[in-house]
Amino acid sequence: MRSESLGIGALCAALLLVGGLAWRLELAPRLRADVSPLATLPLEIAGWRGREIPVEAAVERVLRAEFNLQRAYLHPSGEILWLYVGYYGTARGGRPEHTPRGCYTGAGWRILETRALAADPQTRLRVNELLVERDGEQNLVHFWYRSHRRTGLLGGLDQNLDRLLGRLLAGRADGALLRVSAPVRAGDLVGARGRLLAFASALDPLVAERWPQERPAGDRAEPRGSAHSSRRARSAGRARSTLRSSQRSSRLPSWKSVTSHCAARSSQ
Repeated sequence: MRSESLGIGALCAALLLVGGLAWRLELAPRLRADVSPLATLPLEIAGWRGREIPVEAAVERVLRAEFNLQRAYLHPSGEILWLYVGYYGTARGGRPEHTPRGCYTGAGWRILETRALAADPQTRLRVNELLVERDGEQNLVHFWYRSHRRTGLLGGLDQNLDRLLGRLLAGRADGALLRVSAPVRAGDLVGARGRLLAFASALDPLVAERWPQERPAGDRAEPRGSAHSSRRARSAGRARSTLRSSQRSSRLPSWKSVTSHCAARSSQ
């Protein structure tokens, strides 16, 4: 009888705790993100030189991200890879509605292999790997999620738990999808994997350094470091303008935005 009373008491306490946390989250002010630091990601990373690929307006509406960045990076060796970064603030759920798996299969790519890899054990960066094929062309894709708390999230349970802890401990649950991909030439899967892992390991800390700040939507106070961020954004804008001018006649291989696959899928 006593043990039954203790069990009921523990259950009531748990219900009160959950209810209190839910009420706290419900009363939390809506957050607004300053995404300008992400626009200053370098156009030169680990020996790769980048070129902006604008995201079409129709694709942006489907992705519903607060920030999209899409680039092609060319190596002096002639190799190419593609980068996409999509940031979602707390108000937008901290994660995308469309995952790379769904986007590729929706666009007619066949997924041949999937696995999870440790890209950088020191930073605990892990990535999802997809080997996809369409019309005889193979691409290797690495993608992962990160938040203001941690990186190397593979999606699903670890991402949901991170968002919950973020809301409870810091009042925010923003996140980003990072995806890098490269063609598999002459069946050289090992070479393509090595290039993607090295690039991801160099990219991830750069994103961490430029992670957006979130503050209550009604707070007009200038966020800490925003003046520096503005200077960096202006400098990055000038660098992108110079790079675009110098690359108008470049020989970067043509590439249709992979993010457009989601738009194509949603219209089916």
